[in-house]
Amino acid sequence: MMFAKPRTDAFVRAVEARLAPLVSPPPKDAQGKQQHARDFDTAMSEELGIVGPRVATETHTVAVDGHPDTRLRVYWPSSARPEPGTTALPVLVYFFGGGFEVGDIDWVSWDAIYRQRAVDAEVIVVAGEYSLAPDVTYPAQPEQCWSVFEWAAEHARALGGDPARMAIGGASSGANLAAATVLMNRDRGNRAVRLQMLEVPVLDLTGDHLDTHGLKVGAPGLLLKRLVRALGRKYLGGHRASLPYASPLLAPSLRSLPPTVIYTSETDPLRGDGEAYARALSEAGVPVAGMRLIGMTHSSIGVRHEVPAADHLHLDIVATLRTLHDDVVAYPPVPNGGRP
Repeated sequence: MMFAKPRTDAFVRAVEARLAPLVSPPPKDAQGKQQHARDFDTAMSEELGIVGPRVATETHTVAVDGHPDTRLRVYWPSSARPEPGTTALPVLVYFFGGGFEVGDIDWVSWDAIYRQRAVDAEVIVVAGEYSLAPDVTYPAQPEQCWSVFEWAAEHARALGGDPARMAIGGASSGANLAAATVLMNRDRGNRAVRLQMLEVPVLDLTGDHLDTHGLKVGAPGLLLKRLVRALGRKYLGGHRASLPYASPLLAPSLRSLPPTVIYTSETDPLRGDGEAYARALSEAGVPVAGMRLIGMTHSSIGVRHEVPAADHLHLDIVATLRTLHDDVVAYPPVPNGGRP
């Protein structure tokens, strides 16, 4: 039986052509790169009409022991902040993507995503921020993200949330930090986490799990691996890429982690990271589900109302988050499950 080679979705190609006039080479310095990316995000959001619903929000600064303070923003699924004790909503702690080098909680596109997910899933979203490389390097970022999660768990009831219905998620580099936060929580505090949700995650900064099989990625696999490793070096600042909180896929044990949902894109070389992580979690006895979105790219998963698959992904994410309102499903243990 012959299978067609992966090809970018036709709707994605149409959006890329529409956005092409907005694309320009980024500056080489870190500050210029961040501003360049922010300007593109704003222009893209305006071109595609990306805007989220009006909801109540609050921004807080969180102290991080031994590292720079960080920010977070709380999004409620309503126009008014609920009075403490009047609601017990699930809480999603989420981290944006941007290759560890660009992004923050003020970006228009991310802000719209947080608002829409809060409303549609009826959850409180706590959007966490972290310092950007190369100005600040590992382990500051995972420590900041863990501190954001700790703040959210400690303040859940005051926010109108339920600390027994917590989820942690992220996209791309933010998914890396979400997975690291989940590992840190298991190793340090082991607070109740009902769900881990990872979108197009990068989980192995050695690049050894990149999957370019059948892809027209514009660069050979060896070059892509070098690019991932170079990006990792900027972020890691001399630390080993094999450290568990840097590359969660390489952690010596994945046991006792929360149920996990992982989304990958067919034409994204990072699909190898997410799918390898799904297999490793299953072998470790962790309930896990993985979805590969056919024809999608690394960045097209958030282009709602333009790409049908992105709209379906949003609906699937909302359905997944809404399970936090339900009772926990007790799966039987896996005998002699996988990793030690």
